Order: sequence, then C-alpha cells, then structure tokens
Amino acid sequence: MLDAVSFRAEPGTVTALVGPSGAGKSTIIGLIAAFYVPTVGTLRVDGVDLAAVRLDSYRRHLGVVLQDTFLFDGTIRENVAFSRPDAPEETILAACRIARVDEFAESFPQRYDTIVGERGVRLSGGQRQRVSIARAILADPRILLLDEATSSLDSESEALIQEGLSYLMRGRTTFVIAHRLSTIRRADQILVVEGGRIIERGRHAELLTARGRYWDLYTRQQGVEANLFLAPGEGKEQLEPAAAEEANGAESPAGGFAEGVQLLRRRDA
Repeated sequence: MLDAVSFRAEPGTVTALVGPSGAGKSTIIGLIAAFYVPTVGTLRVDGVDLAAVRLDSYRRHLGVVLQDTFLFDGTIRENVAFSRPDAPEETILAACRIARVDEFAESFPQRYDTIVGERGVRLSGGQRQRVSIARAILADPRILLLDEATSSLDSESEALIQEGLSYLMRGRTTFVIAHRLSTIRRADQILVVEGGRIIERGRHAELLTARGRYWDLYTRQQGVEANLFLAPGEGKEQLEPAAAEEANGAESPAGGFAEGVQLLRRRDA
C-alpha cells in the first residue's frame, strides 16, 4: 500500500527509488507501467491522465527491465526481437553488442539461433538479464523502467552492463530501483521510500549532507561492500569521512530525457 505518495519527474531526468524490501518501490514502478490502476489519485504523463490513454498505445513507449526477467522458449534472436519483430538483423545485432549479449551468444554452436528454453532456463541469470536489456534497447522506448536490472550479475559483468544501460538511458525518462546505491549517484532525484511513503527526496550529495535515512542506508552498504568489521557504535564514526567526501564531490546528474511523468497520489492498495 502506498500512502500520500506524490512526486514529479521532470523532462530530462532520472528518478531513483531506494529503500528496504517491501517499502513500495515496485508498486510505484507498477503504477508507472500501468500494471496497476490507482484507486485514489492521478498518474499523469505529459499532463495527460493515464486513465484516459489507451494502454497499448502507452506501453509501446515503455521499456522495462525487471529483476525477474521473462524469456520465452525460442531463440536468443527471437527473444531480443520480441520488442520489434520487424527490426532488421543488423539492428538486432547492434542491440546485442551494446547489452553484451554477443559475449556469450557467439560462443554457442548455434550462436543467436540457440534455443534458450522455457523462461530462459538454459541461460544464467546474468545472461537472461543481458537479453532483456538488449530487448529494451531494440524497443527504443521513451520511458524506461529499471527494476534491479543488474541484480543477477557479478561485479565484473555489472560494470559492463552499466555501459549498456547508460546507452539505453540516453534521451529517455528513466525510473530506477537499485539496492546497490552506488549505481544511482548520478540520478537527478532520489526518492527514499519506506512504509509506502516517500520519507526523503533529493540528489545524492544533498541526501548525504542531510544525514537522514539515505545517509544511513548508503554508509551501511559502503561498510558491507568494503568488508568492514566494526564494533557496535563504531560504524558511523569510521564511515563519516567517506560520506562527506561523496557529498562534496558527487558526480554531475545525468540529463537529456524526453518525457515528463508526474505521480500524484494520496493512498493506494
């Protein structure tokens, strides 16, 4: 359930949603994707109530990369081309190269004609996500939804995939859910969601300076990733300098996105 959630994603922005599991992040993404119908409140795209827009028309402009990637029992090529069945071969292969699908597909005897099996069972989790990203690149969407898009990748693969995602995000309004907070430092706005409410909002450096819930999540995660073993009460003191450095030297926000999205809500189940 969402409670009193209201925000606006301006044209040319990336919006990141962070918070603990069950906080409501995926529900917000589901509303933007029109998977759910609001019972109270309004979702507007370019000022138009989404309730008045044909879903098939709206969803043609969406690109979605979810944590739980769905592939059907066909070839790698067919799964990538699902978003644009009439796309020429060179365009499909270009999307595969950007998403690093070529790194594993071209090692198979059947290459892009390899059958992936029902739900992609013959591929690893990371390989399935690469196919999903290639599919989204091929779709050339105006609005992009990334829900834990790199969750099944190791650190090395994630670094490569981030390049593909950066390409995919150019010229699009993007909404990102990521538990690895280091991946969303360049977002134009970060919404901290907890208990179905937005409890903090701002940019990475602003939220670190505020030393609220985002600061707590970020510094704790940095400590885990650095494999620090701290006695009770020592975590904040030892991690404060790193957080201060992040706040003072944060990277510039990403830009150049085409679509404005506004979510105005009071309560939703």
